[in-house]
Amino acid sequence: MHQDELQALAGQAATYAYPLYEMRRMRAATSPQRVDGAGPAPAPQRWCNVFTHARQLLAPGKSRVVTPNNDTLYTNAWLDLRRGPLVIDVPDTAGRYYVLGLLDFYTNPFAHLGLRRTGTAARSFLVTPPGWQGALPAGFDAPGAHVQAPTPWVWVIGRILVDGASDLDAVHALQDGFVVRTLAQWQAGAAPQPALFEPDCDPRAPLDAVHFAKQVNAALRENPPPASERELLAGFAPAGIGADAAPLDDAQRQALQAALDAMLARLREESPRASSAGWTQPPLVEGSFGNDYTGRARVALKYIGMLESAEALYPLAWREAQGAALSGAHRYQLRFAPGQLPPVDAFWSITMYDARDYMLVDNPIDRYAIGDRTPGLRADADGGLTLHIGHAPLPDAAARANWLPAPAGAFYLCLRAYVPRPEMIDGRYALPPLVRIDDNHETHA
Repeated sequence: MHQDELQALAGQAATYAYPLYEMRRMRAATSPQRVDGAGPAPAPQRWCNVFTHARQLLAPGKSRVVTPNNDTLYTNAWLDLRRGPLVIDVPDTAGRYYVLGLLDFYTNPFAHLGLRRTGTAARSFLVTPPGWQGALPAGFDAPGAHVQAPTPWVWVIGRILVDGASDLDAVHALQDGFVVRTLAQWQAGAAPQPALFEPDCDPRAPLDAVHFAKQVNAALRENPPPASERELLAGFAPAGIGADAAPLDDAQRQALQAALDAMLARLREESPRASSAGWTQPPLVEGSFGNDYTGRARVALKYIGMLESAEALYPLAWREAQGAALSGAHRYQLRFAPGQLPPVDAFWSITMYDARDYMLVDNPIDRYAIGDRTPGLRADADGGLTLHIGHAPLPDAAARANWLPAPAGAFYLCLRAYVPRPEMIDGRYALPPLVRIDDNHETHA
């Protein structure tokens, strides 16, 4: 194959396969080495088929991930379906918002369990591997109770709503009610037993072509592509990508390295276009990316673990309506007109982040986000809602009640809209602009 043809093919293969690399890396990074009741896994193995939980709301300096949320506690599980079906038991959350987002190994968010799709009552869900033909046990023929996984490995990323530190004990009790068992264990009423597996990936290893190909090809052996993509995968063999591919030769290594460097640079530079109000919208995600392999790679790089947009949207604001970068050196108002709060069926919040490190901002009132559950918010005289954003405390009591503290320097905002209504997804609803307010022109509704 001519070098130009090999380079083009390597570019296509890298874009297609990048999510598989990220899933292998995330599985190694987030699967537990120790779980309660099972003890430590013998190195280099890790535990799967078990939930692990974040127990504290994130605060400044307490997160290892950027743009962390301050609304929910996370729950995480890696499911290995190669030995057969698994059952997920969930507790009764009594109307409290929760979601378990299920990603296949190609990062498609193919199923969501929780308030929006399956309610909040206690129930059990049967998750079956591709091609499973067994008889459904009683109860799993109910709508939503049988989840057919597209790949043998599945990542479950859960979120449970928390209303502040005083609510943590109640949420911890709910977290303990999320359980994974094999179907046989569930039918026998037996205690759950996590399983061991070998991640075979150093999540801190630099991304070079040899490491990338090793991880991707192992992922393809564990998680074959859908039948509709097998011909496409077969075509990547000359670039060294495939379940049966041999180690890269020099030409393949050079072509794949150049492809990875170019792809990642391009995807990192791409940024959503801001609306006239200053808000940018991350990509809309459905239950499957289909053949949008570039979009899939972009989400894997920047937003891996993202729920489908019908479950949650995350508009960002880095600039005010006139285009200047947001800064704590200024004060801003964000006014929602009467009847124009974010249209959601669960909840919404706006979280403040320091633009230097993408983390939550320490402040004198310990308020990191503001939204529909913030106690003491004061409505405007006409029924609207004006939020006040800035570094310096405000002298007016009403304004302080609606104050989201900012750092002294550059910052950005993330609006989280859980279970957004159709008009927010399709763009009919527009978020209001962030308006810079000069001291001598400030007005209060």
